[in-house]
Amino acid sequence: PAFGLFIFTIARDPLRIIILIAGAFFWLVSLLLSSLIWFIAVKASDPQDERLQKGLLIFGVMFSVLLQEAFRFLYYKLLRKAIEGLVALSEDGCSPISIQQMAYVAGVGFGLMSGAFSMINLLADALGPGTVGIHGDSQLYFLTSAFMTMVLIFLHTFWGILFFHGCEHRRWWEIAAVVIMHLTVSGSSFCNPLYVGSLVPSYLLMAGAAAWAYVLSGGSAQNLRRFLLCKC
Repeated sequence: PAFGLFIFTIARDPLRIIILIAGAFFWLVSLLLSSLIWFIAVKASDPQDERLQKGLLIFGVMFSVLLQEAFRFLYYKLLRKAIEGLVALSEDGCSPISIQQMAYVAGVGFGLMSGAFSMINLLADALGPGTVGIHGDSQLYFLTSAFMTMVLIFLHTFWGILFFHGCEHRRWWEIAAVVIMHLTVSGSSFCNPLYVGSLVPSYLLMAGAAAWAYVLSGGSAQNLRRFLLCKC
């Protein structure tokens, strides 16, 4: 369902496709830099020290989250400059795409690239060797990983809307809320293989972020009711 966001809302608009691909590229660069720093830290440390290695893993995850949000901010700045250029080139002085639409598309770009990498890692694990749960561990690894991938795609979409709105209106507490939610979702993965400890908080945060993004985008309870009842 998450990848349907691209098909139904972005695929028919060339400008949105360009913004999505650029957003995916920004997320990819942030992952590359955070992975490089984590790799250097691991190689420079004692591999026999389990406590240290776990600490480095936690540091790597948290640093990756902060770097992703830093690149989201840089992407906002880039898109803001792009809007100014589009307005200057247009005949009527209006941009063909609003900052709210850019925020949505950029969030989808971040989410789809994040989901793609999660799927690649999942498929790599599926190649084996071994059987899931053979040593008494949970056999729901692949199923829960798929659900976590989906929630991360949706969360990045909503976070993009919230983050851009915070930057646009200088509401820094909204940006801080996005960073905290991102850290919480990423940190909950350390509860695994107790998957309830990661999935339940993530889906609760997704519901809250979805409602928040809906309100900031101009949505109302009346519009939602009309949509659910299929009324124009």
